[in-house]
Amino acid sequence: MVRARVTVTGIVQGVGFRPFVWRLAASLRLKGYVLNATGEVVIEVEGPETTIEGFLDSLRSEAPPASRIEKVVVEKLAPAGYLTFAIRRSEEELPRNVFISPDLAICADCRRELLDPGDRRYRYPFTNCTNCGPRFSIIEHMPYDRGRTTMRVFRMCRDCLAEYSDPGDRRYHAQPNACPVCGPRLWLEDSRGRKLECDDVAREAAALLRRGKVVAIKGLGGFHIACDATNDEAVLTLRARKFREEKPLALMCKDLAQVRRLCLVSGEEEELLTSAGAPILLLPKRDPCAVADSVAPKNASLGVMLPYTPLHVLLMEEVDFPLVMTSGNLTDDPIAIENSDANRRLSEIVGYFVMHDRDIHASSDDSLVRGGNGAPFMVRRSRGYAPSPLALPLDVVPTLACGAELKNTVCLAKGHYAFLGEHIGDLENELALERFERSIARLSEQLMIEPEIVAHDLHPEYLSTKFALAQSGVRLVGVQHHRAHVASCMGENRLEEPVIGVALDGLGYGDDGDWWGFEFFRGDYSALEHVGTSRPVAMPGGARAIREPWRMAFAFGHDAVGDSILKMEMPWSDESSRQRVEIIHQMLHKHVNSPLASSCGRLFDAVASLVGVRHSCSYEGQAAMELEALALQGQTQDRYPFLVEKGSHVPIELDLRPLIEALLEDAMRGSEGREMARKFHNSVAEAVIGGCGIIAEETSLEKVVLSGGCLQNVLLVRLLREGLSREGFQVFTQKEVPPNDGGISFGQALIANGATSR
Repeated sequence: MVRARVTVTGIVQGVGFRPFVWRLAASLRLKGYVLNATGEVVIEVEGPETTIEGFLDSLRSEAPPASRIEKVVVEKLAPAGYLTFAIRRSEEELPRNVFISPDLAICADCRRELLDPGDRRYRYPFTNCTNCGPRFSIIEHMPYDRGRTTMRVFRMCRDCLAEYSDPGDRRYHAQPNACPVCGPRLWLEDSRGRKLECDDVAREAAALLRRGKVVAIKGLGGFHIACDATNDEAVLTLRARKFREEKPLALMCKDLAQVRRLCLVSGEEEELLTSAGAPILLLPKRDPCAVADSVAPKNASLGVMLPYTPLHVLLMEEVDFPLVMTSGNLTDDPIAIENSDANRRLSEIVGYFVMHDRDIHASSDDSLVRGGNGAPFMVRRSRGYAPSPLALPLDVVPTLACGAELKNTVCLAKGHYAFLGEHIGDLENELALERFERSIARLSEQLMIEPEIVAHDLHPEYLSTKFALAQSGVRLVGVQHHRAHVASCMGENRLEEPVIGVALDGLGYGDDGDWWGFEFFRGDYSALEHVGTSRPVAMPGGARAIREPWRMAFAFGHDAVGDSILKMEMPWSDESSRQRVEIIHQMLHKHVNSPLASSCGRLFDAVASLVGVRHSCSYEGQAAMELEALALQGQTQDRYPFLVEKGSHVPIELDLRPLIEALLEDAMRGSEGREMARKFHNSVAEAVIGGCGIIAEETSLEKVVLSGGCLQNVLLVRLLREGLSREGFQVFTQKEVPPNDGGISFGQALIANGATSR
């Protein structure tokens, strides 16, 4: 007989871990106890040594689906003479690490009960158990129990309390446990806030959607705005009211069969759709496709998800068409989470609200994953994933990283773990800044991390930077934008040794105060040396050039062929536009409001316009996305020429003027747009491979990490992977952490700790 004290860290609270341990110990006739301590589960088991070894094996292999074990520590002790196996009261102590479970999609058991007329929770829109339901969005304080969540105001009835108290029940210590007798309630109101009488809110809301109405629906982490995705008039009405002209809208489908009718989907992607994270998945759409063209105009993909709450299931059971299910906000604002705020901000967009009285403590937009390329990767990491821990390759002091201006997330890190918070969005107004500050305060308290280091972007005007610089009693570390991109990829892949880093991105503030975005680095977290860039090109009009790619097309053309560009017939240079072209020409000559940028994103914008894809944009990345979609139709293996030269400030400078000149010649000859687009993608990949080759010759480095917003382009990633691998490089990209600015804070935390260790 032996006794083992087992400490389990990870996401092991609020996910049915203790009753799982109780049942496992009982099945093996082991004695002892299990309890929650702050940030971990502590188990003592006593019995035959071989039986305990079997218990430890099953602890990992049979753990509840919503759990995530990070570490198991076993200490062997002398027998204590336990007579039973019990679940003991939680202990609060100074934590080593605290892990918070993300919100989880409805499980199969709860879904079955929801649709069973004989079950006491039939059609109850808040049913959940230890395997599913709200977690992160309702937790106010740790450790996680009902009294520290927004469910504390709902007192469990006798039946719910019996389930909650029975270790053999799957609702044992399910903190959001509730039923129609004692739990949250649903109601319907109009845009003026007047409650509407109806017997079944979900059925009535479905009837409104069938009639072409636009409806706001309160979900797990905030409000959605919904309408019939097959009704073009309804979709266009939603777009007009939300001021969202062309950006694709997410869809919710009833089941996988409906997804398959709309999109091409692989087995791995189906697993993602049906996982506990239940993200929106970007998939290639079928032709023809049953949804309205206005859902994703000029886009080859659809963003689809499956019902992940009981309310969603009830709605989708009542309609036979997919629903637009987009974030409940005005464009550029954070998602609404409070009833009064939603009514105030959304009443001009929707005609009706589906409300409930379970408060949301933490907002959580739907996560977004890009599929369709055999290697799905995260584009937006939020609901269902945040704030799950990310294991680090180095030990870090308590750190807060404030992220970037666009697609902002914050990151808190301590020890060997980082916690990437929920998607906040673009920090461009007071509402977003308030949500950003609340997220930092909430996560710091919940994770019990008091930062010693605060990392921030170098741009002095970013609101996230200004917040960081206002902090006192901490060490402030500025981290260059693209070094953070590279470090985020290194960290996700747990690389410690020096690498070649490539950042292909839109814009980031450089060491020299110029705009960077097509950069090469070498080194590790303590020192990423800037060793390469592309030749900078002016951005006429500054930020306006991002919204109007034709400006970048003219600037790149002028840089390549000089004033000859004025004589060429370009898609944007007709008679009516001659005056505006001349204005841009003069701006470039006089260097007026035309900052230089070595940006891969602006290069893609320019080529999109030169090829005739798009000359103005209504949302970020639109031109590049449509250029990629066109290139995927091309077949050519050819590439345009380019030069690799010694730079004035860094060892390597890519000169892409020959590429632009040759592309202009193709455009003048009337070459097919899809072949020009494909040839351009081939060329960018080849330029990156060439730059990496030169760095490798000098350093013998073999590992290449790729990050930045342009790495959301699946064709470019594929070409880079194939080409770099042929040259003998080991290639690392991102999957769990977004390669765009949503992953910046993760990289900032690593660089800041590397810098302080020097």
